[in-house]
Parts: sequence; structure tokens; C-alpha cells
Amino acid sequence: MSVLLLPTGKALTVRTAADAVLDSLINPNTVRNYGIAVGKAAEHLGEARPLSAVADDEIGGVLELLWGSSSVNTWNARRGALLSWTGWRAERGYDGPRVPAWAKRMPPPDSDTPVRSKMAIDRLIGRRDVHLREKTLWRMLYETAARTDEILGVNIEDLDLAARRCPVKAIAGTARLLPRLLRGRIRGPVFVTHRRPGPGKVLSPRDVCPTTGLARLSYGQARALLDEHTAVRGPGTGWDLHEYRHSALTHLGEQGASLLMLMAKSRHKKPENVRRYFQPSPEAIAELTSLLAPGDSHR
Repeated sequence: MSVLLLPTGKALTVRTAADAVLDSLINPNTVRNYGIAVGKAAEHLGEARPLSAVADDEIGGVLELLWGSSSVNTWNARRGALLSWTGWRAERGYDGPRVPAWAKRMPPPDSDTPVRSKMAIDRLIGRRDVHLREKTLWRMLYETAARTDEILGVNIEDLDLAARRCPVKAIAGTARLLPRLLRGRIRGPVFVTHRRPGPGKVLSPRDVCPTTGLARLSYGQARALLDEHTAVRGPGTGWDLHEYRHSALTHLGEQGASLLMLMAKSRHKKPENVRRYFQPSPEAIAELTSLLAPGDSHR
């Protein structure tokens, strides 16, 4: 059995820390699964860098870059591995990052995702301290019931503002916000960061605005911004981007949209996948029950 000698003091490189936590594991399956997450994260962070120089958001950014589009189970597994890695570092007194609060564990698809009321959504979007970019993004997510990565992946040249459409899904009331957000830009990502990417960051030309040089807003950044505006019990306790899609489909169902229409709106292929989104509120159930009351005016 080989023994890895760790440096004294608080200095530790990314690669040394990765090797050390993997060497501390016994179960072969755990070693293999953690090796994927920790190994790839170390490569993207820079193996020779001091671990103390890595920021929390960099850990979240690597998670989002590598596994942001993966299944819920894969995301949670990779996140858990990086939590163990950063926890191992903290327990031994080494300086370094933690997994940021905004990189939350995702609930399984069949779990109880909160349904936000339309009033709560409108109030959040109407707040003066919310930037126009976030207002537009959240409105699009709700009105289209689209997946977040689909909306973030839209480019200006994909939009048909006159018809309120784009290749991914229909765009409704969001049309009044888009011209203000774009401000004359005619190409590049719809949603961009407020700062230009650093010199060491390599991006696809499609992910950079040719006019401003700003980069496409990532899922992780969008998630962190929503959490910042909605967290009332500390970082990581706010709304999740997926709740806009979930709430939109529930509200449409409460207003009488058929299962087939909900499938068309959400682009689900199986009815059971739509049913799990539809969780009528107590108020909607009470209104439905009233239709059966004796002497009801609707009868």
C-alpha cells in the first residue's frame, strides 16, 4: 500500500489534494465514482494551482460545466463527491474552497417541487432591485414552461419577435422585455454576463456576444442570481430555476388545459411525465369541489 506524503503547513496543490482524498477511500466503487468527479474537477481547476487559490464559485462552475446538463442522479453524485473532497480538506485544516450554496442538491424528478403562485412570480419579477436580465429570464422561463438550459442557449438570431417565437418554444409576454434587454444587439447570446470572460477562459464563438464581448450566462450563474433574490434563510434556501417550469404547467392545468395541450407545451412524450408536474393548489381543489355543492350557480 503506497503512502502519500502531504506537505506541512497549509499549502496543498489541487492535484495533491485530489490524490490524497482518493487514497483515503477503501471501497473500489467509491474510488471509481469519486475519481471521475474529483479527477475531472482537478483537471479543469488546474492541477498545479494551490488549493487555497481556488474560489468556492470555481467549484460550482466546474460542477455546472461538466455535469450541469446531466441527469439529476449524476449531478447529485458528482456534487456529493466534491463535497467529500472539500470536506476532507477542511477537516485536516488545509485552506481551500467549499461547494457553494447555490450549487444545490437537485430533488429527484418525482419529488415534491414547490409550486409558486402567479402572484409570487409577478411580485418577484416586478421588484425594482431585480436587473432587467433576470426579469426577462424568469418571465421567459415561466411563460414558455421551458427547460432552463434551453432558454439560456437561445441566441438573438434565433428570435422571431414579431411572431413571438423561437426554435425552442413560443415566447409570449416576454416580448416587451426583450427589446429593452437587447438594446440594439442583433447577434450572440440573449442572456450575457455583466463582465467579459477572463483571458484564460476558452469559449465557443456562439457563446460570446460579438458586439460587447460578453459571455453567455451559465446555468450556475442564473441559479445563483435567483437564489440571491429569493433566499430568506441564508444562501442556498431560495427558489430553484426549475420551479418556473413546474409552476407554469401547474397553473395551466388549473385553468383547464388538457393533458395533450400540456404535453405540447412542455414537449414531453409520455403523459406520466406531465402528470407529475401538475399539483393543483388547495384553492384550485376547493374551487373544483364547490362545483358539486347543492345549488351551485355554475350548474
